[in-house]
Amino acid sequence: MAAPLRIQSDWAQALRKDEGEAWLSCHPPGKPTLYGSLTCQGIGQDGIPEVTASEGFIVNEINKITCLDISSGGGLGVSSSTDGTMKIWQASNGELRRVLEGHVFDVNCCRFFPSGLVVLSGGMDAQLKIWSAEDASCVVTFKGHKGGILDTAIVDRGRNVVSGSRDGTARLWDCGRSACLGVIADCGSSINGVAVGAADNSINLGSPEQTPSEREIGTESKMLLLAREDKKLQCLGLQSRQPVFLFVGSDAFNCCTFLSGFLLLAGTQDGNIYQLDVRSPRTPVQVIHRSGAPVLSLLSFRDGFVASQGDGSCFIVQQDLDYLIELTGADSDPVYKVATWEKQIYTCCRDGLVRRYQLSDL
Repeated sequence: MAAPLRIQSDWAQALRKDEGEAWLSCHPPGKPTLYGSLTCQGIGQDGIPEVTASEGFIVNEINKITCLDISSGGGLGVSSSTDGTMKIWQASNGELRRVLEGHVFDVNCCRFFPSGLVVLSGGMDAQLKIWSAEDASCVVTFKGHKGGILDTAIVDRGRNVVSGSRDGTARLWDCGRSACLGVIADCGSSINGVAVGAADNSINLGSPEQTPSEREIGTESKMLLLAREDKKLQCLGLQSRQPVFLFVGSDAFNCCTFLSGFLLLAGTQDGNIYQLDVRSPRTPVQVIHRSGAPVLSLLSFRDGFVASQGDGSCFIVQQDLDYLIELTGADSDPVYKVATWEKQIYTCCRDGLVRRYQLSDL
C-alpha cells in the first residue's frame, strides 16, 4: 500500500520565492510519520524553480505547463508539459481523466478538434500527434518537420491541420492519410505562432499555381497567419499559397489570431500588440503597449480579446467599450496560454497552475 503524501496547501506560491519553504509529510503504514520541507534555491534560466528537500525526501523532477485548451462543449481541458506528457482533465474541477504519453521532450502546444473528443499536439521532437481523449491512444503521428513544432491550427472541422515549426516551415497535413499535403511557407526563420481564418470577400487571396489536392478540405477562402521570430508577420492564402501581406514589427512575433474576416492581432517579444486590417496592412489600426514583457497569448473573446504576457499580466480588452479587465493571481510568472469557454477563462502559468476565472456579464 502506497504511503499518503501530504503537502502544504499553498506550496506553489511558497516555492516561487528564493528560499521559500513548504512542509510535507508522509505516513508509511505501521511506521512513524516523516516530516520534511521543500526549499526553493532560486529560479533557473528556463524559469523552473530549483527545489531541494529535507529528511530523506527527494525531488525527482519539476515540470511546467506549456499550453492548454478547453473542449468545444466546455467539459474537458487538456494541458501539455515539459515532461513530454499531456493531461486530460475535467474542466469544472480539474480532476484528472487521462494522461497522454508519446512525445519525447517538451510538448509545446495542444488543442482540441471541434468534436471535443480528439486532441492535436506538437512537440520539440518535431512530431505532430493526434490523440483520442476517450482512451488516451495516439491514433496518428505526422513526421516531416526538421525542428520543434511551436504552434498548430485546425482547418474547419479538422480534416486538415496546419503546423508551424522552428525549422521555418508551415505545413498542411491530411489527418485521414497521415500525410503532408505541402509546405505552405518556408520562411528561413522560426514560426512561433500560426492562425487560420476565413477571409472577407474583399480580400484577394490569389489563385493556386497548381490544382489543389482533393485531400485539401476547407482551405478555400482561408488566410494563414504566421508569427515569425525575424520580426515579420506573414499572411498568405492557405489554398493559393500566394502572399497577402508581410508586416515588419518592432521585435519577434510570438503569437497571432484573427478577430474577423479582415482584422487580426499579433503580439511581439517587446510587449506590443498590433491590430492590423488585412485590407490595408501597412499601418496598424492600433498598437497596444502595456509593458515591455513578451506577449505570449492572444485570443478573440466576445467583442474584444484576451491577452497574456511574460510578466504575469492577463487582461481582457473590450474593443467597443474601450476598457480592460485584469485577471489576477499569476503574480510575476509568465502566463503562457489562455483558453475560453462561454464566460469562463482558463490560463496556464509558469508556476505550474491552471487557473479558471468566472466572468459576470460584460
